[in-house]
Amino acid sequence: MSYKLKTSCLSFSLFLALLLFWLNGYSQYNFTEIEQFLKQNSKEAGKNFAVLIWKDGKIIYQKQSQEFTVKTQTPIGNSGNWLTAALVMTFVDEGKISLDDKVSKYIPLFAKYMKSYITIRNCITNTTGIHTENTPLKIFEKSKFSTLGDEVNAYASKHEIEDNPGTKFFYSNIGPNIAARVLEIVSKKGFDRLIQERILRPLKMRTTNFTNDDGGAISASNGAKSSALDYMNFLVMMQNKGVFEGKRILSEKSVAEIETIQFAELPVKYIPKLSETMHYGLGSWIMTDNAGEKDSIYSCPNFLGTYPYFSNCRKYAAILILPNVSGELKKEFYVKFRGIIDGIIPSSCN
Repeated sequence: MSYKLKTSCLSFSLFLALLLFWLNGYSQYNFTEIEQFLKQNSKEAGKNFAVLIWKDGKIIYQKQSQEFTVKTQTPIGNSGNWLTAALVMTFVDEGKISLDDKVSKYIPLFAKYMKSYITIRNCITNTTGIHTENTPLKIFEKSKFSTLGDEVNAYASKHEIEDNPGTKFFYSNIGPNIAARVLEIVSKKGFDRLIQERILRPLKMRTTNFTNDDGGAISASNGAKSSALDYMNFLVMMQNKGVFEGKRILSEKSVAEIETIQFAELPVKYIPKLSETMHYGLGSWIMTDNAGEKDSIYSCPNFLGTYPYFSNCRKYAAILILPNVSGELKKEFYVKFRGIIDGIIPSSCN
């Protein structure tokens, strides 16, 4: 046998080994039920969708429609809150801010208008106490301001304090935008640049940004655009306690803080229907009892059909994007989607 033939046989053998390894990773779990579920609910969910499931260091399931893929950029609305909270925690890790710093330390206008007790923690937990009229439509209302600074100054001077900070939960865009403005002041950089440098580029989230294509103020709360593949990188980092591809993005302590329920017993003035049974951490939602189990689910669903989450006990991350959904998709749809996957992937918790 010639050297050339031996080399060819060896290369082919390696190819077969890699192919078998790849097939084994995908065939370990049977996701037929997920495919049937998406097909049966196509009228409600729309024909376009992207699904990714990650476990044990690799994608174990991928499904996408012909015109909308896992790489397609789409608005993800308030699912960007999780990214903003992570950005805040990079500044905490560096000792540049504390979650319990008063916003007025950085934006004196808040002290002038009787808002001196609002903290950065209040901002990323929706407990500022600042009045706003909130509905799903209000959340997606376009900003009438040209800069984030102008918008946040308006929160300080034109919005009344309705409740003392930290006493009631009211889901809105106000808090995350205030926190983002604080970061701009501390760093002397724009929010979109900051999140690119500290979160998106390190996580190889190349199709993700918060850029306002209309030229108005950036929204750190609902202005994100991303793809299923990009957002999965963020979920992987969070499940890996702040590490992505061997590089630390967040400290383990900061990840734990994001995943800690904040102000659990507060009265709720407004909460999206999708999250009514959940608690709030920093920029994301926490379910501590999944289908009667001790599993914790960390998620950040929105009104635009984006549902990213990961399971603590089953050690997997998943994202479902339905770009043609308008309004609040039925909560039962997401619950069923997650329930099917939980039935396929066994729990590692007792």
